[in-house]
Amino acid sequence: MRNDKLVPGLILVLIGSLFLLHNYGYVHFHWMNFVYLWPIFIIMGGVNLLFAHNRSPWATAIKIGVVIAGFALIVFGNFGNRYRFWPNHWTYNNNNDNDDNDDDDDSDSTMTSNGKITKVEGNSMFNEPFNSAVKVARLNISGGGTTYNLSDTTNQLFAATTREFVGKYDFSRNNEDSVYVLNFKMHKNSSSNFDWGDKDKSNSATFRLNPNPEWEFDVETGATKLDFDLSKFKVRSFKIHGGAASFDVKLGQPLASTSVEVSTGVSSVNISIPQNAACRITTESGLSNNKFDGFNKKDDNAYETAGFANAKNKIYIKMKGGLSDFRVKRY
Repeated sequence: MRNDKLVPGLILVLIGSLFLLHNYGYVHFHWMNFVYLWPIFIIMGGVNLLFAHNRSPWATAIKIGVVIAGFALIVFGNFGNRYRFWPNHWTYNNNNDNDDNDDDDDSDSTMTSNGKITKVEGNSMFNEPFNSAVKVARLNISGGGTTYNLSDTTNQLFAATTREFVGKYDFSRNNEDSVYVLNFKMHKNSSSNFDWGDKDKSNSATFRLNPNPEWEFDVETGATKLDFDLSKFKVRSFKIHGGAASFDVKLGQPLASTSVEVSTGVSSVNISIPQNAACRITTESGLSNNKFDGFNKKDDNAYETAGFANAKNKIYIKMKGGLSDFRVKRY
């Protein structure tokens, strides 16, 4: 075997072996290590180039040693909450530190000409009154560098409490046919400074929704952590488009048709559905790891719960990703 093919071949063998052993439960590792430790692969490539024309035993040993050491760090590394990948570990160069504010009279809020409410730095609150005429509502969420949480209800249509240490939040509303649309967006600030050490200084948004309307969700983010417990809400659809992210979504009983679409890069996606809910999963996931407990495999890319075909209400889940960890469990 040519010496210059040794390291690429070894890397492919180790990646394949790692995924195979993980799928069968013999090896367990933190998926975010691939994201956090990705420069290891640059180091492997660099060492291979440095010694590309050196076929001595010691050069070969160095190349193999770097590859094995890198994979050992990825597999066995446990960094807990000390990850510094997420861009929301930033601070904002501003000494203003306000308490919770209302979106009508804050000194740190601005109203633009198109009716948007913008929050900049501090702790803020957004509210949208409930109107019984609203039967279907959609929440559009965009922007990374933020931890998004949702689990509680409100007598408003929408309520959000935020913490901003960098950038700003925009909130607006409009109507599309019979759907009342809420838009919540995080804008990053280019003048912000990184703070790699203080995890308490991170952007976050906690939402509360009215349980009466049927809800549609459209989430489009970069590096984000999202934890949504939607078991109290009537969900028509939930769409996730993300890069390197962590998504945890818990669904309640489905409507006649509840659809979930997931499209990610390098992400961890965990979806929980009720034990008695009828569900079908289709995947297009490349190198992703799939774990669907309680599902019957129908073909290479489809999984169903027992009795799905005859169920009245159904959940349809479509998953597409690169190097991601997809899990669906029943509770």
